[in-house]
Amino acid sequence: MSSVRFIANLPTRLPRLGGLSTASSPMRGLATAKMPSEASPQTLLQDKKHGFGFLRSNPLPAKPRKLGVTEIRGPYYSAYGKRHLQDVLETMSYHVDGLKFAGGSFSLLPERALVEMIELAHKHDVYVSTGGFIEHVLTHADVLNVVDKYLKKCKDLGFDVVELSSGFLSFPPDDWLRLIEKVHSNGLIAKPELGIQFGAGGDTSAAELEAAGQSDPFKVVSLGKKFLDAGVERLMIESEGITENVKSWRTDVIQEILKDLPMERVMFEAADPKVFNWYIREFGADVNLFVDHSQIVQLSCLRSGIWGMADTFGKVVSYRQ
Repeated sequence: MSSVRFIANLPTRLPRLGGLSTASSPMRGLATAKMPSEASPQTLLQDKKHGFGFLRSNPLPAKPRKLGVTEIRGPYYSAYGKRHLQDVLETMSYHVDGLKFAGGSFSLLPERALVEMIELAHKHDVYVSTGGFIEHVLTHADVLNVVDKYLKKCKDLGFDVVELSSGFLSFPPDDWLRLIEKVHSNGLIAKPELGIQFGAGGDTSAAELEAAGQSDPFKVVSLGKKFLDAGVERLMIESEGITENVKSWRTDVIQEILKDLPMERVMFEAADPKVFNWYIREFGADVNLFVDHSQIVQLSCLRSGIWGMADTFGKVVSYRQ
């Protein structure tokens, strides 16, 4: 694959490590800068001369984006490989910023197949993230050695981002900060996942989650501030306990998070169309969202303001060039 230059807004405290990997990829941030040779063709909605550019729409900021960022899920709820991903990215790469392999799903693939998918994503200016597999890694004996080996292999495979979750674990904040530093020192980008629900992940039932109890939203905000101060570029907010597997949505939690944390530094998991429709309605086209790969067209229609549900059709607008 061709090399891709670093994004301009990487935290200054992070070393720009460019160690060799299987995919020969330097360290990237949570968006990648476009090389002229890899420029995507105009979408019809962008094309003012020959396409549908005469129609009203909300243009996305140019990559690398801080706002309006969309991360899509890799093979998890359905199995797919390079050929399906190629179809998704050949048609929708303008709207896709990141590809995340949920949980430890990537470890089930043959190495060549995984590397091909990672290289394909990079070719289309899309960063690649692990899921919360670190939760499994942290349960091993000789954990320091195991974590080092895990991060080295992720770098060798060509991953850009390592998600750090602790939904199933009791994990001290200072240890989390040490783990963030370890990820960064390996030339990878740490993306902590925060939430209010203990036991979140793996599609646990609403009844089980309710029995486990929830944390105060202040914990998310407090940890989030520490992680941003430690050089984290963006936080992922876990949907379980907020909009997923709950009897009623905890929109108060979302409001508390965005009251104290900058919107460009936060991404919300929104695994259901009604959920991402609500986020766009409440916070506009620029809110950062993680969705299933099968939902990228529906979400992009909503962001652009050309389609929507009854409460958003014709109402998602912007004021920009």
